[in-house]
Amino acid sequence: MLSETYAADLRGAFIAFGVAAAVVGLLAATFAFRLRRSSRGLSRGSALALTFIALAAGGTAYWWLFLDTYYRVRATEEAVELRLALPDRDVRIPRAEVARFAIEPAPRGTARLVIETTSGHRYYSPPAPRTNRVDAAERLGNMMKPDMNQIAERYVRLVLQVGLHDTDFVDAYYGPQEFRPAEGATPRPLDTLVAEAAFLLADAEAVDPGASPDELSRLRQRYLVDQLRAVHTRLRMLEGERFDFEEESRLLYGAEAPVNTEASFQSVLDELESLLPGDGPLIERYDAFRSRFVVPRARLDRVFTTAIDECRRRTREHLALPEDEAFTVEYVTGKSWSAYNWYQGGFQSLIQVNTDLPITIDRAIDLACHEGYPGHHVYNVLLEQRLVRERRWIEFSVYPLFSPQSLIAEGTANFGIEMAFPGGTRIDWERDVLFPAAGLDPAGAERYYDVQARVERLAYAGNEAARRYLNGDITREQAVAWLERYAMMPRDRAEQRTRFFDQYRSYVINYNLGRDLVRAWVDREAPDGNRWPAFERLLSSPRLPSSLR
Repeated sequence: MLSETYAADLRGAFIAFGVAAAVVGLLAATFAFRLRRSSRGLSRGSALALTFIALAAGGTAYWWLFLDTYYRVRATEEAVELRLALPDRDVRIPRAEVARFAIEPAPRGTARLVIETTSGHRYYSPPAPRTNRVDAAERLGNMMKPDMNQIAERYVRLVLQVGLHDTDFVDAYYGPQEFRPAEGATPRPLDTLVAEAAFLLADAEAVDPGASPDELSRLRQRYLVDQLRAVHTRLRMLEGERFDFEEESRLLYGAEAPVNTEASFQSVLDELESLLPGDGPLIERYDAFRSRFVVPRARLDRVFTTAIDECRRRTREHLALPEDEAFTVEYVTGKSWSAYNWYQGGFQSLIQVNTDLPITIDRAIDLACHEGYPGHHVYNVLLEQRLVRERRWIEFSVYPLFSPQSLIAEGTANFGIEMAFPGGTRIDWERDVLFPAAGLDPAGAERYYDVQARVERLAYAGNEAARRYLNGDITREQAVAWLERYAMMPRDRAEQRTRFFDQYRSYVINYNLGRDLVRAWVDREAPDGNRWPAFERLLSSPRLPSSLR
């Protein structure tokens, strides 16, 4: 424990304030006297101005010497307690709210010890010899050296504050309600949050996880560093700073998608030309072919329910999930995405499916796996169960969307499709069960998926459209044309995709690059071919892209 009292400095401050007040009063009186003796005399306006100047000078002296100046400091591992005077009051700053200690110069070679909170408030010691204040700052710093739990709490509070500026930022939160900003609270200034994020990032980087035998504890420190770097970057973007596509994706998601040219996709397009012969542009032939496999609106819920039940059954064969986990499905319109999982906490999710555009039969399994089992829903359930509840790691109760965690979330969700339906099992099951449920001819299943396998190989074309569009190299209309030509997206879907670019920017890399990075890691961890144990470890850990390589 550290405890210091500065009573002597308080008497000195009174003397200094008295001297300052006397000097200001003398100057004001002299000036007033000279004005009265002048031919113009002392006007009412001049008297008011002199009064204002005197009060302002006195107020400045009071602020410097007394306001937010503490005369006793007591620090423990839990909090810093300050005694302030004029007005006389006690202030307790919990450890999680202490941002930093700093030394600021004061008159005549002295210095003041400044204690700054995460909300930007600053408390000052009275001036004293610099060595005294530096020594106190070092002792306070050693005593209040942040640990992972304190950093985690500050991280959660910071993410929730950013959410007041960016409505897309907080994807999920189910932690303590007292951490939420008060309803109707004025958002803290962006520059304050940028500085806080930088301080917190430095604290997280300074923590040495050591040679802990617990891999998750080591990953936890790396997780907070990478996540905080993304939070800091997003705040800079909210202030107006812009990065090119590559740097933005690296800073936010910890990865960069490979660059592809038109030639990268030409061989796949040639294969599709052979599979879909006929007249007119290839995209029109593909769209006409694909329209034969659209799920009728009246059968949509039945098809999704059937797909979800099968994905859940297959996932539960390999993963032990809480008995009370579940989610509900809603059908919505007017969104830039095709589906979304809103995790509610308590092992519950709300999954929304956008019905703006026709939904083909393959999307039933894709969305059931990606949003549900073993995708987003399972990922969030396991994080809550294994890290939040069992380990009490509160940082996992909040999910900032624009962060490296999203590459893991989207990558595992997309890879989860082939985890649930390995090899040819998907085509077999859909032909026997899902096509009849949708009222579609099962005889066309094999050819449909033969075509879709080629289209899937064009996934990175979407990244290229986003890269060129967001870097300002092409217009929106050119991005739509690129998506039609090289990603095989019909115009309405391509237009929806550019709206996604506008809203979520480089987030697009998380789907395909994330899937490929996750697949490579799981396969390295499962040399015997049994992927599920490795996949489960990834789903229930703090592992981020920096730990996949």
